Amino acid sequence: MKRGWIERLLNTVADHSLELIGRQVRSNNTTQGDADLCHRLVEGVGEASNVALAREILKRWDNMDDDRRLQFLNTLASEFNPDPDAIIAAASAYRPDDPDSLYQLQKVTEPPRQELFRRLNMAPKGTVSLVNMRTFLLNNLKNNPLLKSVDADFQHLLASWFNRGFLHLERIDWNTPAAVLEKLLRYEVVHPMSGWDDLRRRLAEDRRCFAFFHPALPQDPLIFVEVALTQNMIHQINPLIDPLAPVTNPLEANTAVFYSINNALSGLRGVSFGNFLIKQVVSELNSEFPNIDTYITLSPITHMRDALLGLLNKPDQVELVDALEHLIGERLIKLNYEDPDVHPMVTLDSIMLHPISKDLHIQLDPILHDLVLFYLTQYKRGQHVFDHVANFHLSNGARIERVNPFANISDRGLHDSWGCMVNYRYEAAQVVSNHEAYVRDGRVALSKKLDREYRQLISNASFEVS
Repeated sequence: MKRGWIERLLNTVADHSLELIGRQVRSNNTTQGDADLCHRLVEGVGEASNVALAREILKRWDNMDDDRRLQFLNTLASEFNPDPDAIIAAASAYRPDDPDSLYQLQKVTEPPRQELFRRLNMAPKGTVSLVNMRTFLLNNLKNNPLLKSVDADFQHLLASWFNRGFLHLERIDWNTPAAVLEKLLRYEVVHPMSGWDDLRRRLAEDRRCFAFFHPALPQDPLIFVEVALTQNMIHQINPLIDPLAPVTNPLEANTAVFYSINNALSGLRGVSFGNFLIKQVVSELNSEFPNIDTYITLSPITHMRDALLGLLNKPDQVELVDALEHLIGERLIKLNYEDPDVHPMVTLDSIMLHPISKDLHIQLDPILHDLVLFYLTQYKRGQHVFDHVANFHLSNGARIERVNPFANISDRGLHDSWGCMVNYRYEAAQVVSNHEAYVRDGRVALSKKLDREYRQLISNASFEVS
């Protein structure tokens, strides 16, 4: 795609302004030179020279190796903090009836990094470069905790720049430009596609794909959702992602199944789009297909296996570990699977990661069902559920409609959640009340059938309801 006239104008301004900033900054490639350019950019008053400096800094970033990039980010963490003396003075001078004192306090508490990022964003393709810079930061944050302050400033600004008001929803189909379709192939990580045939099927007549786009990244879907239009609720993933599945008539559909939601750019982690996306897609589908009256997901239970096995190594989770043993231990014994030296969770894991017979499949189904129900209602971070996919849907007002053992028996599905998936249902009349109950009290909304099964599970168990 040809560059827009604004980008060409900015590049022209930057080219001419290299002479205005007093020296050819391209020749200075030292770390100190990088920091010096950043300070000059923050302190600069000429817009033309600022565009030139911003472009030069981002060009340097593109040419840095990983070590130098870490040095650059550490410089931002150490040299672009607010002045503590200025903060103390402004705090002492603050008066509730004096708006100027509040403005001054706000001014001195903002890290200069934020102004640096704003000015870097003036460069051609500055937004793309900054999102990529944060991607690198996030990939290295665990081993460089001092960069947390830099990431906080990134997230603060990106949340404003990618505000819902700047986003536009587009349907993606087979006529969408190839550059966007290629990124759909690359960014799909929930149910990866093997190639163009897979993608063509997922964009067929009985499918819909919608994405949010931002004007600064016109060919990058920020988040996209894949939807199947079906005649009934779907409980297994394979019929939805099989490239050879027959195409059905969407006008006969009564159900929309959201089966894959992907945040495409890791540099925008923590910037929420998903709740707006689902609501707007429901509205779009309702307009196009008024016969659809059921909106559900078929969702993974990401990392459930690792989370539950990880509990066995957490001394502060003894009650949950004991409850798990009570929940599945006796039932595994009845199936002649017993090892007194290991926790029943380890035994179950060993069973599930090997081929199993049809009869054993049937016998394990209720065990896995209850295990998922336990996990999604009892294992929490604070008052909210531990599983981040469940937390996303429950906080948006969905309810857990159905637990589906053996819904995804691919290698990845088995290693993530022993093959289990969940249907979350969005029902317009209950979305608000479900949302309020969950975000305020941590109350997990369940379908009537699941609620009965949950109460029975609790009454038969030796643990307290949280």
